[in-house]
Amino acid sequence: MSLPPEKASELKQIIHQQLVKMDVHGKIREVLAETIREELAPEHQQLSTEDLIKALRQRGIIDDVMKELKFVTDVNEKVRTSAPKPSTHFVDREPPVLEKTNIDPTRRYLYLQVLGGKAFLEHLQEPEPLPGQICSTFTLCLHFRNQRFRSKPVPCACEPDFHDGFLLEVHKDSLGDGSKMVDATTMLSICDPVHIVLIRTDTFGETTLVASYFLEWRSVLAAENGITNVAVELLGVGTESKVSVGVLNIRLEMYPQLSKTLSPEVTNTQFALERQKTAEKERLFLVYAKQWWREYLQIRPTHNVRLVKIFAQDENGVNHPVCSYIRPLRAGRLLDTPRQAARFVSVLGYERAPVIGGGGGKQEQWCTLLAFLCRNKGDCEDHANLLCSLLLGFGLEAFVCVGTKAKGVPHTWVMTCGTDGTVTFWESLTGHRYIHRPINPDDPPLVEQPKPLYPYRTIGCIFNHQKFFGNCQPSDAVEVCVFDLHDESKWKPMSGEAIKSVCPPGTTSSVPPFPPLCASPIDAAITSNEIELQLRLLVSEHRKDLGLSTVWDDHLSYLLSPALAAYELERTTSISAGNEEFQDAVRRAVPDGHTFKGFPIHFVYRNARRAFATCLRSPFCEEIICCRGDQVRLAVRVRVFTYPESACAVWIMLACKYRSVL
Repeated sequence: MSLPPEKASELKQIIHQQLVKMDVHGKIREVLAETIREELAPEHQQLSTEDLIKALRQRGIIDDVMKELKFVTDVNEKVRTSAPKPSTHFVDREPPVLEKTNIDPTRRYLYLQVLGGKAFLEHLQEPEPLPGQICSTFTLCLHFRNQRFRSKPVPCACEPDFHDGFLLEVHKDSLGDGSKMVDATTMLSICDPVHIVLIRTDTFGETTLVASYFLEWRSVLAAENGITNVAVELLGVGTESKVSVGVLNIRLEMYPQLSKTLSPEVTNTQFALERQKTAEKERLFLVYAKQWWREYLQIRPTHNVRLVKIFAQDENGVNHPVCSYIRPLRAGRLLDTPRQAARFVSVLGYERAPVIGGGGGKQEQWCTLLAFLCRNKGDCEDHANLLCSLLLGFGLEAFVCVGTKAKGVPHTWVMTCGTDGTVTFWESLTGHRYIHRPINPDDPPLVEQPKPLYPYRTIGCIFNHQKFFGNCQPSDAVEVCVFDLHDESKWKPMSGEAIKSVCPPGTTSSVPPFPPLCASPIDAAITSNEIELQLRLLVSEHRKDLGLSTVWDDHLSYLLSPALAAYELERTTSISAGNEEFQDAVRRAVPDGHTFKGFPIHFVYRNARRAFATCLRSPFCEEIICCRGDQVRLAVRVRVFTYPESACAVWIMLACKYRSVL
């Protein structure tokens, strides 16, 4: 394999640095002297290269050098190595040693080190975990200019022992400037922050969003030697967004070192100008939004009770225009179809934003995409925003709808408009699709009207990254709504220019850029086996407590696989296939005079004990687990279907066959 001259010289430089670091030259001199003294007879004063290499190899020096010359690439690549796979959770694997990372000398990098945390007072009384003991952990997730990183999990403590380094590439090829060595002035214009999300994972694998912070990294451009240390105070999320949760010690360093640094006055002036510019744009949009709202209320006084949402709070309690939460998102090779995207979003966990105290009120919290993906769960607004962004990425005209479902409960879902005028509703929490056929209230009573199958009752507004429409039809009931968005008597539009002024790509938004989706870190086969073994153990123990023996039928268990694959295919494509073969195989496996019972159940988590407890609450499932009779044989099959991030659909089928005794 031939290398270009610049790569060859770079490789020589790295090897030379390593040899100097290990003092290999000194060791060779020692071996040379020793070999001459011990192994050469007085009459032979010639020492060949082969003799010297043989002596070096015998003493293990060559092996030591080769072991030290490791080349580790990007963190994400390290995380996704395919073999060997001893673990199903990538967070348990050792992170790469970034000091040994190959650096392209023609690029600029920011080396961000997290050197521990302090003042996490909520964990002040946390006992020191014993070796091997499962404990709650903290994990840091970072996003910077389309690059994502994840720290090694550390036990929750008042002073968590974070010690991780992340090499962030400041310039990417996709921006058309990857080949240029940029100076400090050019980098000062790169206003993307480093988004840091802190996640807590409890002993049951449940995740909680602890903090979300935007790090202004450009202060390093004015630091001496291109190195600066910052103490970052993390604030809580939601109702605790003004409360400190802890402090991270962060060290920032530029690679290669800057030949000329900026003065602090220059960087501070740039930051002040950016803040001023953003604040002015947001102020002008707020003035416009107030005027739009006044005009909307003048159309009909009852409009003030419709769910028209122009601004929404993020996890830090900051208000943003709702349109800025949407932007076209392409999933690369990770998702192939819009329906597969809907399935992926539906298997991300659903959890309403937590509220301290009672009252039944709903805490509003529209999470940034990184916080939603890292936590692997969120509210219906998070799901709808992600699904709308993915459908826009697939080239569809998609909108997020804000309205209510049964009993007046506020809800958001997604709508797509076809070129033929077909309106389709997508429920982001389930992946279900509904064709909308409006009822005409002016039709005579004898005219048969379509019966809506969707759960939605009213609709107040719809929006995406470029458009916003308020519903100004006489009734906001979904079943009578006509989605002719060009008719301003039915839908009051906002100015596209006004939206563009505060939403990317027209401007730098206060909502961070979207991170790329990551491939699943979960090994589907290993995880399926683990859950299946745990379920077998749980079923056997439960039957033992009831005084029943348990005999497993491995062949019958295997025959359940096609059914689980068909269920997932149906959820993704709405097409049912393979049922005839499954039924035929089961008939052959169950002898005459025997009864077969099977029960499939679906989860979006991988906790076997929790799944078993849910199974026992189903009377059909409980009947199979506690089956009594003659020649009872039990079967269980688990199939985990992985999706991007850590999302997965877990299908479990429990079955039994026994001799019917009447």
